[in-house]
Amino acid sequence: MYVTTMAKKALIIGVSSQDGSYLADLLLEKNYNVIGTLRRSTHQTYENIDHLFGKINIEFADLLDFESIARLVRKHKPDEVYNLAAQSVPADSWNMPFYTGEITGLGPVRVLEAVRQFHPEARIYQATTREIFGNIQAESANEETRFDANNPYGIAKAYAHMMTRCYRESYDMFACGGILFNHESERRGLMFVSRKVTAGVACIKNKVKKPPLNEAGEPLITPDGKLQMGDLTTKRDWGYAKEYVEAMYLMLQHKTPMDYVIATNTMNTIEDLCRIAFDHVGLDYKDHVVSTKNFFRPTEIKPLKGDYSRAKKELGWEPKISFEELIKLMVDADLKRFK
Repeated sequence: MYVTTMAKKALIIGVSSQDGSYLADLLLEKNYNVIGTLRRSTHQTYENIDHLFGKINIEFADLLDFESIARLVRKHKPDEVYNLAAQSVPADSWNMPFYTGEITGLGPVRVLEAVRQFHPEARIYQATTREIFGNIQAESANEETRFDANNPYGIAKAYAHMMTRCYRESYDMFACGGILFNHESERRGLMFVSRKVTAGVACIKNKVKKPPLNEAGEPLITPDGKLQMGDLTTKRDWGYAKEYVEAMYLMLQHKTPMDYVIATNTMNTIEDLCRIAFDHVGLDYKDHVVSTKNFFRPTEIKPLKGDYSRAKKELGWEPKISFEELIKLMVDADLKRFK
């Protein structure tokens, strides 16, 4: 691990995200100076980082704009750069393939190039995803598993991941790709299935009259008290985001830059997710959950577990919280949020 006598600086691109906010918390605990980026917007509500205002330096930047990223690298000369920003909703990527390619695919290259040109000593973390494996037929995947992405989001992420490796090998840069499987928390966005379920449970249990909107722009709960879902048999390897950001940090402390799979090596179905969440508040999910074709993906990724053995061996990282504990934690948070 590398050590300096002065406080390290970290630039988190996408600090208001679930992962960005937890990573900022972690780095502040380690006495980093944290610079976090937001996109300039008329939107002024940042629930995930309300507690961080005054503790971190907020800058405005956009992955579409190379100069906005380069300016921050020149200005702050960070020791570590974490790119967590993306168009990160696979379901939306079919409706926005060009935007997904620009943000999720080319955006990370703008980050890599800004660091290469203006501060090549910085260590870089690029957020990759399990979606790069897409349609692969296997029980579990590790860092050597071939890519077979089958949606615009996964394909864009695969390009960014390969470009991260390209910069590492071509320019001798310290650049790591974290191949993170699904990771959730009470800070997860409502467009993701885990929060859709836990927020839905809270709205039903608390009889919320004006629930938030779902991904189709409709009330999350129908007038007759139903939560509309897609394919309940879909399986995912789900972990806790707060633990996963620790793996990001550990990657950039390692002596050599490498890519790592971060996962739990377990799987659960969306039906399991619904059952646990509704059971936690004394309800039967079968009375409230409706599977509808409107929420099916055009193409679904294959069930796949993540083999995190390299991260355990080289970084000393492994997951701790169970899937059931995670879902209950999220439900409890949403019961307080939606009253």
